[in-house]
Order: sequence, then C-alpha cells, then structure tokens
Amino acid sequence: MILSSSHLHRTFRRQWQFYAIMALPFLHLIIFKYLPMLGLQIGFKQYRVSKGIWGSEWVGLKHFVHFFQSPTSLKVIWNTVSLSLYSIAVSFPFAIFLAIALNEAMSRRFKKTVQMVTYMPYFISTVVMVSMIIQFTDTRLGVLNHFIGLFGLSPVNFMAKPELFRHIYVWTNVWQQTGYNAIIYLAALTAVDPQLYEAARVDGCSKLQKIFHIDLPSIRSTIVILLILNMGYVMSVGFEKAYLMQNALNLETSEIISTYIYRIGLINADFSFSTAIGLVNSLINLVLLLTVNSLAKRSGEGGLW
Repeated sequence: MILSSSHLHRTFRRQWQFYAIMALPFLHLIIFKYLPMLGLQIGFKQYRVSKGIWGSEWVGLKHFVHFFQSPTSLKVIWNTVSLSLYSIAVSFPFAIFLAIALNEAMSRRFKKTVQMVTYMPYFISTVVMVSMIIQFTDTRLGVLNHFIGLFGLSPVNFMAKPELFRHIYVWTNVWQQTGYNAIIYLAALTAVDPQLYEAARVDGCSKLQKIFHIDLPSIRSTIVILLILNMGYVMSVGFEKAYLMQNALNLETSEIISTYIYRIGLINADFSFSTAIGLVNSLINLVLLLTVNSLAKRSGEGGLW
C-alpha cells in the first residue's frame, strides 16, 4: 500500500522523537562507514597525494598481485588467522564456563563478587595492559622470572621469543575479557524457565546433568550467534595490543595484517598497497562470516539473517 505524503507527515509529527534519536546513529553510519568506501578505489590506483584519489593513475589489480606474490603475505595471513582462531578457541569456552558457574552459585554475594573481580580487568586500557605484561615478564624485575629463579632456573626473555608471543597475547586476553564476555551468557541464562530446574530436581538430576540438558541447550542459539560474529572478525585481530607487544625479536609471529598495513601504509606511505591489503582482509572476513552463518542455518540453528 502506498502511503500518502500527508499520512507520512502526520506519522513524522507524532513520532518525531523516535526519528530524532535515530538520526545521529544513521548519520554516523553514513559518514563513517559508507562514505569512506569511496576510498577503496585507492587500492586499484597508483595513488599520488598531489593528484588526489580521482586524478591518480588506474593500475587495476597490480597491488593485489604484488601482495600475494610477496613471500611476506602468507606469513602475515597465517599469523593473523592462527592468532585469532587460537584466541576464539580458548576465550569462547571460558566465557561460557564462567557464566554457567556463576549461574550455579548459591551465594548471591559470592556471585556478585566474582562477577565484579572478573569484569574489572576489561576496563584496563591496552597500553596499561601491555605495560603490565612487559613488567611481569622482565628478565630482571619481572614476577615470572623471580618465580622461575626460585627453582634455580635462568631468567627467560618471554617477549623476545616468537614461539611465546601467541600464548602471552591469548591468555592475557582471556584474563582481561572473560568476565565481560560472560555477561551475555548470564543474561541468556536468566531467561531459562525455572520450572525446568524444578522438574530436573524432582527427577534427581545432578548439577552436571542440569548444565548439559538445560543450561547449554537454552543458550545454544546465543552461543551460535556470538560464534558467527567472532568468526567475522578472524582477520581483524586487535592492532593496538599486537603492535605494542611487537619487537624486532618476535616479529616472526607478531606481524599480523593490521600491523603490516600500518607499517606499509603510514610509515612507508604506500597508501595504495595498504588499501589493497585492507580490502583483501575485509573480503576474507566477509567470506568467513557468510560461510559460518550458512553452516549454522544448515545445522538447524538460526543465523544472523
């Protein structure tokens, strides 16, 4: 049915507060998300600041071919994927476990205390977090090396070992973000029908049986949705923490796509090449998101769309 202009005008007058609230997020989406997409054409041009985006020479897929032919490309992609999947594989179950454990806690005071203690690290800034990591792993004053010294072992320069970078990055992330990530699962668990727990209690179910037959099935859709969203960011590992933890000795495993784009695009001023890499990164994320969403729908779970 086609609405008349007078009807639309009356609707707008009655609900102008709603449209006023929606205007700012909508403008933010247009200005900062969609308009910058015009700059993607830099990846297909030999960009010159003096000529601008529209006046620069068109070179087609030159920068994309150069990236995939570079020996650095596979290493950077592998570092990004392995670090992200490792982080998801470890942090994802921890958040679910914490939420279920807090949901089963009998003491309200204990539950609130644990939730507050695990939630607080999320508010530590990335710079402070990396500074703490460097201090704790310092070869002379670090707590970890003092502990190792108690067993008569020599100090270990943790930040200089490429094989330890992923473990340090991921497990500090678990400590910092598990409490925050568990909030969504806790909210989902509050929607579980209490009669299910009462029926399970009458049937003599143990706590583990209640968890596996009531809690996990009840939050399964939430788990799937969050897993799909996380898979959509596999190639978008946080730049700040990786860059701050990076040094010349651990560059073999710490160089990820976001830090590589920063080094090539801003430090070396190769804007066209870095834009091409960023576009490849976004396309891989999109393909992963569509694939996982499709698999979730085929398995009988509701996807994002």
